[in-house]
Amino acid sequence: MDIFDNSDYLKEEIDFLKEDGKTIGFVPTMGALHDGHLSLVRKSKAECDYTVASIFVNPTQFDNAEDLSKYPRFMESDIRQLTKENADLLFAPSESEIYPDAIARQAIPPVKLGALEKVMEGARRPGHFRGVVQVVHRLFDIVKPDVAYFGEKDYQQLAVIRTMVQQLELPIRIIGCPTRREQDGLAMSSRNMRLNKKERKDAAVLYRALQFVRNHWQKYSVGQLTDEAIRMIEANGTVKVEYLQLADGATLQQIESMDDAKHIRCFVAARINNVRLIDNELVLFKG
Repeated sequence: MDIFDNSDYLKEEIDFLKEDGKTIGFVPTMGALHDGHLSLVRKSKAECDYTVASIFVNPTQFDNAEDLSKYPRFMESDIRQLTKENADLLFAPSESEIYPDAIARQAIPPVKLGALEKVMEGARRPGHFRGVVQVVHRLFDIVKPDVAYFGEKDYQQLAVIRTMVQQLELPIRIIGCPTRREQDGLAMSSRNMRLNKKERKDAAVLYRALQFVRNHWQKYSVGQLTDEAIRMIEANGTVKVEYLQLADGATLQQIESMDDAKHIRCFVAARINNVRLIDNELVLFKG
């Protein structure tokens, strides 16, 4: 696996590959890799001629300086895992490579996210999705992928990126991939590394609550479903729910009745002490 930290050199490599007719698959990450990330690499390897992964902890999408400073970083381990998965290239730039000056750091593509950034993660993390749009657009400009792969655990982020690609008419196909889970159902996340043994065990209740909603939507009202799911999560006093709601899977707007949308997902964000986790699950899809 080749490793690049210079965007100009990477662009030259990509241009050479495209001249040779290769399709480029791209998996952007912030490192601290787990099997969720690696499953995206495997899918890209199966579908594209050449797979690029990136590792960059983007400061502009963090609204909390402490969260940024505590974000896990394990570059050596990440490189070993990507090498084992036969990724073709790792782009691991410095902050100055992505944002070379104050102008670049402030530059955000003219994307109108509308209601997408006013609900759930957008409502609770002001500016977060502007930072996501900024860095992903910058990475797309450098890597120029034909296809980019993202996990559905960050479903709202996936919707934001699809909106950006559509509005800017970028020639990139965005593929959402199913959430990878641990044996007890907890969604794989780099933040799981910050949980102690008891917190890690308690965190599995998030998936049990999502499964309750998925399995009982025909028996209860939306309000009853969400109230019971929140009660389940908070029962032992360790996990505190920030939000748990059913939303239209297309618009991500909260619903009041199961008749309000054809594609419905349940979204949850919760804190275990200082660790914040998010997850979501498909509840209903009417084809």
